[in-house]
Amino acid sequence: MAQTYEFYLERAAQSALAADEAVLENVRMRELRSEKNWLALAERTREGKIAREKADAMRAAKREAELGLTN
Repeated sequence: MAQTYEFYLERAAQSALAADEAVLENVRMRELRSEKNWLALAERTREGKIAREKADAMRAAKREAELGLTN
């Protein structure tokens, strides 16, 4: 099951909150690293979605052009 941009942002927010609430420095640092990684996953997911949408639009335009040339 593919995860969504929103899913990753929620996890990043949870990690940020856990970092704020952490008593131990190593736990705080771990949660901050986790937040950074969740945000990176969210960005990668967003970029992938944008790339797929562009590719879909290009394929659709190509099909329309091909159909226009043959008709």
